[in-house]
Amino acid sequence: MTTIDRKEIEKFSKLASDWWNPDGKFKPLHLFNPARVKFIKEKIISHFHIAENLDEPFKKLKILDIGCGGGLLCEPLRRMGANITGIDASHNNIKAAKLHAKEMGLDIKYIHTSPENFNIKNKFDIILNMEVVEHVSNINLFIQNCSSLIEKEGIMFVATINRNLKSYVFAILGAEYILRWLPIGTHEWDKFLTPQELEIIAKKNNFHLNDLVGMSYNLIKKEWIKNNDPSVNYIATFLKN
Repeated sequence: MTTIDRKEIEKFSKLASDWWNPDGKFKPLHLFNPARVKFIKEKIISHFHIAENLDEPFKKLKILDIGCGGGLLCEPLRRMGANITGIDASHNNIKAAKLHAKEMGLDIKYIHTSPENFNIKNKFDIILNMEVVEHVSNINLFIQNCSSLIEKEGIMFVATINRNLKSYVFAILGAEYILRWLPIGTHEWDKFLTPQELEIIAKKNNFHLNDLVGMSYNLIKKEWIKNNDPSVNYIATFLKN
């Protein structure tokens, strides 16, 4: 059994050289990054009762970024002091991530693997599944593996896209075909998960829902903002039982 969808891996491997181009194929993620980093930082500080004025607030935390891509999340979190590991099923993504981290002088552990093949001695305090669950082949196995990799009372973040008519119009027709923010075929609508479906799977694997927020793009300000509408893009946080 595997969580790897070969078609998805090939698709993103072909784009790997473009990860750090803010005007390239991953421009939407570069725009999204400040909002998701802010949300992650606030939740972690609150959950682990960390002082907000520290230069490196995550110094004592072990973070795993699954489906890390080129390292867009790993790098800012490492700068906050985190002991961070990024894994990805695409060799090209890991290669791009390692190269950029070296250029930036950042000590980040990147491993070419999938969750089910990732053997560790010590579990993680935090797991990030950001824009990845809609690209895996077996979501139950994926979350099951996350459960085995995280400490009790650890926090897991899942950022993904809801499955409904609105998300089809905005996330696929709008983002891929009309605005051309993403290459056509980036997403498959039937692989999207509703928050309810995600929560059921998480519960089966010893997680309970901690928070659910929506994320939307403000066309006037040209930035992503957090809101209470998870009908298209949303971030769910779960705590390990």
